[in-house]
Amino acid sequence: MKEILERLGIKEINSGAYCGEWLDTKGKIIEVFSPIDDSLLAKVKSASAEDFNTIMHKSKEAFKTWRMIPAPQRGEIVRQIGLELRKFKGDLGKLVTIEMGKIFTEGLGEVQEMIDMADFAVGLSRQLYGATMPSERPLHRMYEQWHPLGVIGIISAFNFPVAVWAWNAFIAGVCGDTMVWKPSSFTPLTAIAVTNIVHKVVERNNIPKAIFNLVIGPGSDIGEKLINDKDILLISATGSCQMGKRVHQAIAKRYGRAILELGGNNAIIVMEDANLELALKAVLFGAVGTAGQRCTTTRRVILHEKIFNAFAKKLKSAYSTIPIGDPLDKNILMGPLVDQSSVIEYQNALEKIKIQGGEIFYGGKVLNENVPGKLYVQPTIVIARNDMPIVQDETFAPILYLIKMKDINEAIALHNDVPQGLSSSIFTNNLQYAEQFLSHKGSDCGIANVNIGTSGAEIGGAFGGEKETGGGREAGSDSWKAYMRRQTNTINWGKEMPLAQGVEFDVE
Repeated sequence: MKEILERLGIKEINSGAYCGEWLDTKGKIIEVFSPIDDSLLAKVKSASAEDFNTIMHKSKEAFKTWRMIPAPQRGEIVRQIGLELRKFKGDLGKLVTIEMGKIFTEGLGEVQEMIDMADFAVGLSRQLYGATMPSERPLHRMYEQWHPLGVIGIISAFNFPVAVWAWNAFIAGVCGDTMVWKPSSFTPLTAIAVTNIVHKVVERNNIPKAIFNLVIGPGSDIGEKLINDKDILLISATGSCQMGKRVHQAIAKRYGRAILELGGNNAIIVMEDANLELALKAVLFGAVGTAGQRCTTTRRVILHEKIFNAFAKKLKSAYSTIPIGDPLDKNILMGPLVDQSSVIEYQNALEKIKIQGGEIFYGGKVLNENVPGKLYVQPTIVIARNDMPIVQDETFAPILYLIKMKDINEAIALHNDVPQGLSSSIFTNNLQYAEQFLSHKGSDCGIANVNIGTSGAEIGGAFGGEKETGGGREAGSDSWKAYMRRQTNTINWGKEMPLAQGVEFDVE
């Protein structure tokens, strides 16, 4: 592990502020422990208010030059970052696992997602299209164009400590924005490692240094400064619904923009005609992957009454075979929760389940044997009702609720009857069921799938959800438009001055 940290530029004590160079921060020390075995990995000196101001000043200055560099040249910088990420994929993937706790194949997958995002952004740099519209006035041309927005803020969560940054940073970068990244204090080392990789590219190119900036510190201090800074015109924030409300309220006061990726309460509907083996595989990864700590984690399975018992039995049998332990072990499928407060949240949820009438069908224990640390729990299956208060909330832990339904109409009604609206899925071979689920009266989520699970979205599509999930969109499709400002232009190339809508206003 020491060698990996050294190759990624991680020191025993690290600066928590970067703006083309690492600042000599003097803030509170953050000790970073691995959730795998509670070992101390390194320390980070938090950024101070003065450090934040320095970063903002340099980021604003860099924007003045960066915005005027042609977008394809900005794309070339992102392309080079993608190449550097390829060189460090193994080391960075392992650091994601060690610092966050997800299994190694997921850590590698997260870095691959960054690489894919870089490739997408490079192509996008030549496709920031604006439309041309016919003018009603003769000898006039009307069109729209897109301009860089300015300095944007990126707030990422612990569960995807690097991929979510890439979703935002690479798109914002080719759009001509500069950015300030505040990572989770649970996972600052991966952010430092990524910034070191980016720094190599910045250093060897004749571009402004303070494009991809980093600030590390507590949300109550640095986070508040970031969300309240009038010069940050867009904030993309990933985290809890509570955090999202705070961000949204702060930026709304200055008429800023927000991309919010908040809570999920994702469900898979399994109809009576479904391929149960296919559905089983989707539920297993969706519910157990990342130890239930994804925003797209499958929280509910809504089962047709005809196959409820059979599917529940299959699921219980599969859960009993899931290997839990050190996520660096290639045979392990579920690692630890991120910290002790997450374990307590898991335990508290189980108590509420019992009080509210749920039946713990499998699991429900904190593990103390055959695991390297104190943050390991059993993935848990609960037979529940959709209207139970605990089911309406998102518990960021591997707790899965099985809910019975009679037909497609009831299934969709139950599915939509939660405050969140991120990812959804239906398993069926019936075309009418599938189309109803995808129709205007179907799933109310930002993501709706047929015969695949709720988790593991590809970067080519826009990612995000509705209702308390926040309504933001990141990654693919036309998500880039959020990072730019639209401008409508009209050019009169004639010698007359006709007004629109036939208005006459002649002065003799």
